[in-house]
Amino acid sequence: MLSLPNAVVAPDDLITLGRMVGCHGVQGWLKVYSYTQPKQNILNYPQWYLKHQQKWYVCQWQQGKLQGKNLIVLLPFCHDRNQASELLQADIAISRQQLPELNHDEYYWSDLLGLTVVNPQGACLGQVDYLMDTGANDVLVVKGEKQHLVPFVLHTFVLKVDLENRQIVVNWDKDF
Repeated sequence: MLSLPNAVVAPDDLITLGRMVGCHGVQGWLKVYSYTQPKQNILNYPQWYLKHQQKWYVCQWQQGKLQGKNLIVLLPFCHDRNQASELLQADIAISRQQLPELNHDEYYWSDLLGLTVVNPQGACLGQVDYLMDTGANDVLVVKGEKQHLVPFVLHTFVLKVDLENRQIVVNWDKDF
């Protein structure tokens, strides 16, 4: 049986960076699906908040590494495969204060989610539902009356990001 640390009240500024998606071996290792780029950057944050069964726990991973295509971690309270399996689908988050400061014209994806997207003519295309990494560039997936896939290329397609007013102005026709 898994013996987690005491549950904590999570800070209001948590950013989800990944999720426990599988077991690796019999000694308690877990496969992690990381939302960071590159995926091993999640290991830059030694203190994680884990969301398990609607409660948050603070933990520090003991070991973490790339194993083939997978990112795996070992947690101090996870000693076998059965314990690891109890943590499947647990979210991994950090406090926003742990994130590095960004340069001008750089944005965290989590800050763009839910922003209203309009074109210069004032037509509302919808809200940012999620972003995709296509390799060439990131793409805003905008849900409105129809779905729009807008390349996140600053000054070409994305003309202005206004986080304060929760709006993105894009060079995009509403009928595309």
